[in-house]
This record gives sequence, C-alpha cells and structure tokens, in this order.
Amino acid sequence: MSHTMNKSDKIFVAGHRGLIGSATCNALRAKGYTNLVTRTRQELDLTSQSAVEAFFASEKPDVVILCAAKVGGIVANKTQPGDFIRENLEIQTNTITSAWRNGTKKFLFLGSSCIYPAQATQPITEDALLTGPLEPTNDAYAVAKIAGIMLGQSLRKQYGWDFISAQPTNLYGEGDNFHPEHSHVIPGMMARMHIAKLANAPTFTIWGTGKPMREFLYSTDCAAALVTMLETYSDLPILNVGTGEDVTIAELATTMAQTLGYQGELVFDTTRPDGMMRKVLNVSRLKSLGWEPKVTLQQGLTSMYNWYLANIASARAA
Repeated sequence: MSHTMNKSDKIFVAGHRGLIGSATCNALRAKGYTNLVTRTRQELDLTSQSAVEAFFASEKPDVVILCAAKVGGIVANKTQPGDFIRENLEIQTNTITSAWRNGTKKFLFLGSSCIYPAQATQPITEDALLTGPLEPTNDAYAVAKIAGIMLGQSLRKQYGWDFISAQPTNLYGEGDNFHPEHSHVIPGMMARMHIAKLANAPTFTIWGTGKPMREFLYSTDCAAALVTMLETYSDLPILNVGTGEDVTIAELATTMAQTLGYQGELVFDTTRPDGMMRKVLNVSRLKSLGWEPKVTLQQGLTSMYNWYLANIASARAA
C-alpha cells in the first residue's frame, strides 16, 4: 500500500552523518519535515539484530531512509570483500526486516550503480539488473546491495509494503571520506592532490590509465532526488539516480587540478586497476518524476574543496 508523505511523519535517517545521509537530512528539513530520528553508530549498531529490533520496537518510525552502509573505492573493495558483503548484509537485513515488522509505512533503500553487470549496455537502464556477471573489483559489495533490493521487493510483492529503492551513481560532496586510498575517486584524489599542491610536487600520479569514464553526482542533488522519490514514487522497479553524463578520469583530474590550483604534471600509474571502462546511468525514469540535477562538476568540486579547506582538521579519512 502506498504511503503519502506527511510533514509530521517520524522519519528515521540511518547513516545521517555520512555523505548522503547528512545531505538528505538537510533536504528533508528544507521541505518542512522536522520529525527526524537519527542515531550515531555508537548509539545504534545496525549490524546487531537485537539492537536494531529494540530500536524499531521503541521508536516505530513512519518512514525509513537507509543510507548507512560500508562503502569504499576500488582498493577497499578489492582487499576487504568479506567485510563489505558481511557488514552490508547485516545492516540491510536487520533494518529492512525490523522496519517491516514494526509498522514502518515507507522504506527507501539506497543501492548503488555497481549492482549492474560489468558489460551492461551504456547508458545503463534499470532493466539491466541481474542480466550478466558483475564487475569483479566490487562484486561482494554489489551482491549485498542486490540482496537488499530483493528483500525489500519481495516484501512488497508478498505483503504490499511500500518499499522503494534508488541506485545512485558515483557520489561526492561535503562531508565525504577523504582517505587517500580507501575512499572513492573524487575525495581520494582531492586529498592527495591537496598534499601535492602544498608540497609543490612536480608530478601527481593518477591511478589507472585515466581512460575509464565515470558519472559523478553531487550529494545535494542526490538528496533532492531521494526526497522526490519519497513524495512521488511508489512502485516495484528500482530507479537510477545520476546525471546521465560522464567524463574520463583524466578529464576529472584536469578539472580537479584547475579547482585546487595544482600546477604540476599529471601522470598515470597503469599498474593500478581501472575497473569498468565506462559506467553511466540512464536516468529518464527519475527525471519523469520532475527531478533534475543542478550542480555541475566544476561547481561541485569547488564547493567540496572549499568545505575541505575549512574542515580539514576534522574531515573523515577512515
């Protein structure tokens, strides 16, 4: 049964301190949703089934947005596959099941564009899910996300539960994880290039060939998409969230250097993995709901770098 959003709904945003969770909280408040429930990782361990069940039995939120996840870039996914699949399966299964069991009216699950087959036709449509083998560098994470989608969709099919799921492309923005190796490409590159700039390093090394093409979406645009979905969407199919446009990693690095004011030469470490050579999403379904991305890559990188400079001492680098 479809749930019509109400400004008084009690909304639990899981992962509210993360990149998308924090942006989503801001977007909800800006639209008048003030009854938000949040818990830090110390206050509620989502990998603990008993803790999650006790939370939902006590709080009984009307709406849940699951942004919490164990995430990372190529290196982290390749070296910690067991952690990625185990922790994400625990977080998802506990949260989805407890929400359903305790009367949550609407559930929005954040998947990922990595759920799609490595050889999917570009731009990737939602129908490509489960049509071929996954990209090996992050298949454990992808399988966990697919399992979360299937769990929620199965509960929707069997019980009519209002479960919906968004598949965002590569996200970046204020409050990102700036670890030089374990983060995603934009914050990792930004942190390393900032250090190179301060050191007046003559060269800056980019991982891989620079030829892969990637799509990037600013966190505030993603948050606006999630609120749009909550307010206007209730159906079984997943929805892609992205810009529908992509750039090469080399082009990204050039734009990054211009943004940061780095003057050195960009060189490529071809011993590092490239991952998929191209990944861009078809976002026509989401745009049909009235949503459009507003932040260009140049604007996003500038805002993100300004935030990083102002918060460098406390910025996440885990």
